[in-house]
Amino acid sequence: MNDVNLSKRLKTVADYIPEGAVLADIGSDHAYLPCYALLNGLAASAVAGEVVEGPYQSAKKQVKKSGLEDVISVRLGSGLEVIEPNEVTCITIAGMGGALIEKILDAGKEKLQGVQRMILQPNIHAHHIREWLLQNGWELVNEEILEEDGKIYEILVGERGDAKAPYQDVSLETGLLVGPHLMRKQSSTFIKKWSQEKEHYKRILENISKASESEENSRKKQELTRMIAMLEEAAGE
Repeated sequence: MNDVNLSKRLKTVADYIPEGAVLADIGSDHAYLPCYALLNGLAASAVAGEVVEGPYQSAKKQVKKSGLEDVISVRLGSGLEVIEPNEVTCITIAGMGGALIEKILDAGKEKLQGVQRMILQPNIHAHHIREWLLQNGWELVNEEILEEDGKIYEILVGERGDAKAPYQDVSLETGLLVGPHLMRKQSSTFIKKWSQEKEHYKRILENISKASESEENSRKKQELTRMIAMLEEAAGE
């Protein structure tokens, strides 16, 4: 029985799970995502990894409730410690900060052997993940941006390939910040997010410009001016 209803955010993550994947969901919380993936035929089997005892127990209960104990292994451990090399073909990490996801990937590099796709949904600072993918030979093959309950989320899909390919026709620095695929799509949510960021930077710049001159203020103004110019480039202004 399919009793798992995902949020719009997690449903979009699930949409990118390849058919027949052996999935590892890291930071699985209640294991809603792997349960949904198995109940809807998106994955063949899964590992639900959780580092905190409470959510780990919740995940075990959800897997049992969904009748999936034979195909979902719930494991207690930090990051990619819960899997072995060549055990899974797809990894999902959703609902954490970009810097933490980067740290998890970096600490568990040896566990990525056999992994064909990673679907990563940072709540903030997606640029950390784009930089990691670029530096470690993973190609950013697609991106999504969506709004749910007043918050804007980005979803990054990485596969082994040409890590530089997504950035060939965009400024690398701008592409890493806002997302090369999102920059090309120019969705209304993308425009909204970065327009708000640009106005935020402009307000800070205006306030600093009113303050007395100092070396630090001069440096801040240069950095803010550069960020505003990048966001104008991102929006095609």
